[in-house]
Amino acid sequence: MIEPLKIVFLGSGPIAVPILRVLAQSPEIDLQAVVSQLDRPAGRKRILTPTPLAAAALDMGLEVLRVADVNTPEFISYLSDIAPDLICVVSFGQILKSPLLAVPRICCVNVHASLLPRYRGASPIVQAILNGDGESGVCFMQMERGLDSGPVFRELRLELDHTEYADSLENELGELAAAHAVRTLQDIAGGKLAAAIQDPAAATVCRKIAKRDGMIDWHFPAERIEAMTRAYFPWPGAAASFRNAAGKESALTICAARCLSGYELPAGCCADLPGRLVVGCGCGEALEILELIPSGGKRMSAAAFRNGMRGELPEFITEAEI
Repeated sequence: MIEPLKIVFLGSGPIAVPILRVLAQSPEIDLQAVVSQLDRPAGRKRILTPTPLAAAALDMGLEVLRVADVNTPEFISYLSDIAPDLICVVSFGQILKSPLLAVPRICCVNVHASLLPRYRGASPIVQAILNGDGESGVCFMQMERGLDSGPVFRELRLELDHTEYADSLENELGELAAAHAVRTLQDIAGGKLAAAIQDPAAATVCRKIAKRDGMIDWHFPAERIEAMTRAYFPWPGAAASFRNAAGKESALTICAARCLSGYELPAGCCADLPGRLVVGCGCGEALEILELIPSGGKRMSAAAFRNGMRGELPEFITEAEI
């Protein structure tokens, strides 16, 4: 009888949830520990909130260790006493240093949400949507000191149709990885997978997303702005500032939009169309806002927003004015 693999799981983001669920339910996996980031303040009241992975693990009845720094000698000693076969890392949010990478009997395996070496780093899903990629995927890779630079054991591809939002794509990639997680970890442990070295010349690195990234520049092409509404959903959101007829400034977040042709509008100016929000963009293009969230409000249709403005046309503020 083959002994179950002893696994320590490190994760924080939503993509890690379906993978953990599958590993926790598998008789081929002996889940020794689940580790996540510390609880963080969230919402307007700044209430301490567990990570998506920690919250889901607790719902599964699993004990979760919240660790500020997994590279401390004390925590490495704790893991060494467990003596795991593999450490599985998914959207964890901390860099693992050499002493920790050396703990498992076989290796540390990272499940990364891109087709490496494309989109190493913190925001691969966002970048795939922003760049209009025709496919995305997940890679099971051996971790090393470099940023997502280790050899790849298995690559799973997913076709994109340019309607994906970041949150739903993250969930879909998590489910894709989960469907292959047990078999892949077993194949790695059994030496059945030859890890492919990444081509460093083909590597692209994406940084952590900042709130400022969601600010819309109406001189961008409409296609770029429409992609922002999906790539930055739900955070930080594709945000735009505007003035009403009295000159009062406010803001909104665009939730859904579509590109239009045949409108000659200056950047940031709206067409006078009843119940619609059609805004001029760069390259002589236009974007129709379909759904939005006004500052401090709830998600609504463009028609409802226009009704609230009582016939006034918003004047969107371009990046040069901000």
